[in-house]
Amino acid sequence: MSIGFFEKVYEQVKLIPLGKVATYGQIARLCGNKRMSRQVGWALHVNPEPYSIPCHRVVNRNGKVSSAFAFGGANVQYELLKNEGVNFIDNETVDLKKHIWEK
Repeated sequence: MSIGFFEKVYEQVKLIPLGKVATYGQIARLCGNKRMSRQVGWALHVNPEPYSIPCHRVVNRNGKVSSAFAFGGANVQYELLKNEGVNFIDNETVDLKKHIWEK
């Protein structure tokens, strides 16, 4: 039985450590197709286990958090990351130089 793309996304996102972030494109590449970053976003939007799959640790390629975070509205992603010690350049952009997850 082969594992589906969404399941691959969830497995990769579970590996992102506290205080680190990954980009949608990075997760897509780790799942085997660097062109599927939008599908990564969709998978995270329908995250079946938001308390065990830390989708708040995924940001866009520039480090920006979602303006319409699926699990609680705007600013929730910012607050969750801030509580994990993630630094921001401004109120919506993670300091990727300091917090990008390298696998």
